[in-house]
This record gives sequence, C-alpha cells and structure tokens, in this order.
Amino acid sequence: MRLAMLLLPWLELFTLLLLGARIGALAALAYVAGTAVLGVALMRRQAQEVFTLLRDNARTGAAPLLASDHLTLGLAGLLFLVPGLLTDVAALLMLVGPARRRLLRWLGGAPERPRPTAARASRGHTIEGSFRRIDREEDS
Repeated sequence: MRLAMLLLPWLELFTLLLLGARIGALAALAYVAGTAVLGVALMRRQAQEVFTLLRDNARTGAAPLLASDHLTLGLAGLLFLVPGLLTDVAALLMLVGPARRRLLRWLGGAPERPRPTAARASRGHTIEGSFRRIDREEDS
C-alpha cells in the first residue's frame, strides 16, 4: 500500500505528460482545470446534502447517520481534484451507482440491499384514506 501511495504521484504525472503529448499542452491543462471544477462542484453538492440530512435528523430527533453513498461521492469529488488520469478513472467508477455499491460492499461499508418483492413494491403505491362523493346535481 505504501508503495502504491509513493508511485501514484509519479504515475499521475506520467499519464498527464502522455496526455499532453497526445492532445497538446493547453488541452491537457484545460482537462485538469475542468476536472478540478467538477470535483469542487461535486464536493459542494455532497456537503449541502449531508448538511441537509443532518439538519433534518436534528429536527426529527433521529440519530445523525451519514450514508456511505454521500461519503463515497464526496471522495469522488476529492479524487477529481487531484490532477491525473488514474484518480479521474477511480472517481468516475465511484460515480456509477452499481460500481459504487460493489466497491462499498468490497470495503465492508454497505450492506447488501434486498431486492424489492411484488408485495413490497405494491405497498409503496397504496394510498389509504376515506372519501365522500359529492354529485354536482344534488348541490343545485
């Protein structure tokens, strides 16, 4: 793990140099700036969602539980901030829902989601209540 952390900056620099040689230096700089802006926007959005979740939990008195999806998407934004192609690929994988859930299960952070059954799916669409029919002809 330490070796990977020591090699990552050099690999990122190497991939950026290859990208610059392939598409041009200005285009490579524009790519780095664009992914940095994307990373900042993603981190701001996730921070707002987390603060909204915490505020709603404080109003209802629920325990402040942070979803691992929020943390993973925030990490994806942080990876977009790091200049380089390898971290951008890792961030893109974290943005894709099934890949993110698989990564979280692999890391042990997210439980397996149960598949919806027909009974549970139909329960979510039922609206219960009472009604009274009023005919317009009776009112006149």
